Amino acid sequence: MRILDKVIVITGGASGLGLATAHYLAEEKGAKIAIFDLNQEAGNKVVEEIGADRALFVQTDVSDEASVQQAVDAVMTKFSAIHVCINGAATPAGFKVLNREGKAAPLAKFAQTTAININGVFNVMSKCVEQMAKNEPEAGEERGVVINVSSGAAYEGQVGQCAYASSKAAIIGMNMPAARELGSIGVRVNAIAPGLFLTPMAAALDEKILNSLKEQVEAPPRLGDMREFSHCCAFIIENAYVNAETIRLDGAARLRSR
Repeated sequence: MRILDKVIVITGGASGLGLATAHYLAEEKGAKIAIFDLNQEAGNKVVEEIGADRALFVQTDVSDEASVQQAVDAVMTKFSAIHVCINGAATPAGFKVLNREGKAAPLAKFAQTTAININGVFNVMSKCVEQMAKNEPEAGEERGVVINVSSGAAYEGQVGQCAYASSKAAIIGMNMPAARELGSIGVRVNAIAPGLFLTPMAAALDEKILNSLKEQVEAPPRLGDMREFSHCCAFIIENAYVNAETIRLDGAARLRSR
């Protein structure tokens, strides 16, 4: 699918990898961007930077059905179509199965993680795909593309990541059944499992911690550049034969247990 003038929804697009991708796809690929995020101030800033004619921000709780429907309706009102959905909104929510006193973690903490990281992904994906189905197929094949953001933790979760790792593994599990179902209407579904990236949050870490993280990356021995994630999104969108796949984007990093 050509990216120029396509409408791309990015959840969690007001910060980190989502923000970098919004700028890359808008400024270097000519896309129109819709940001779904909770951070009103940051979201408005993105629109100001990209330009109100090519960007939209809607304050959105991805775990809430009405909130997502309202956001999708706003995109359709402004741009009249949705071609790509990138689901990046997530909560890390680190906690152990048993606390220091040997007490079980409250189920509510686990449920809060899955509400955002699994339910939220399905919620946005399904409502965006409903609109993609109305698009004229490009080159007689494609009406839309979905990219769901997983994590290296889906494969090698660390101690304290039961909720996060399982929620990210669930995203990978969505790929094949969703791709098989939606392929009939010309929608592809893929995932990216990013490793350690030099986001603003990572850049603020102590130098010793950063060096420790770099040691876990095989080659190149550094944290990922956010543009490399953005470029991977563009590759998936543009290559019509990539479907039902999860791309591990991590420099062959395999994190230690702690």
